Amino acid sequence: MNNPPMLQCRQLTKRYMQGPLNVEVLKGVNLTIGRGERIAIMGASGSGKSTLLHLLGGLEKPTGGQIVLDNVDLQKVGPSRLAKLRNASLGFVYQSHHLLGEFTVLENVAMPLLIAGTSVKTARERAGKLLHRVGLGHRMEHKPGEISGGERQRAAVARALINHPGLILADEPTGNLDSKTADQVYQLMLELNQELNVSLLVVTHDHELASRMGKVLHMEDGVIVS
Repeated sequence: MNNPPMLQCRQLTKRYMQGPLNVEVLKGVNLTIGRGERIAIMGASGSGKSTLLHLLGGLEKPTGGQIVLDNVDLQKVGPSRLAKLRNASLGFVYQSHHLLGEFTVLENVAMPLLIAGTSVKTARERAGKLLHRVGLGHRMEHKPGEISGGERQRAAVARALINHPGLILADEPTGNLDSKTADQVYQLMLELNQELNVSLLVVTHDHELASRMGKVLHMEDGVIVS
């Protein structure tokens, strides 16, 4: 029997009220992400890519349609269950790393485990192992402001993976990096995808990154056109 997909959305719509205007951002998006699959979504600014990612990650509610994450219908769970599901099944990587400046790199990466109730000792051990894996073993006790942009983004990838999620949602993960550093971050994400069988959904303008994914989809005016 085939494994169910990691994530599936059907006829997803999203509208916002802007004063008297009813702005339709997503107009019936259908998408299936298999376990271990790598998908890039490309499209012009304003085509709905980031909005789609926010809905799939449970950060916003859709106006209509269905999202099933790891066999759970997101529209049928309450806020507490949704928060736990997001912490366990999803990892997020953004264009800006969103590391907390007052904490060390190790503390930042361990934080999702601590939120999930893992002991401090275990969380620090697991975060340390993962930071060694992403080449940051020598930076664990540094604050984010003391390391380079590429190192911060690698730390953000480690934080996204610390709970062994089934799916990473990445929004322009290399948008603030020079091409050499971006290449190192791509390579890291692809290696971890293969090693851990984690699915990747990456919104990007970068054709080089998109070319390394298993599938490239294009969004136009709120729908996926290919």
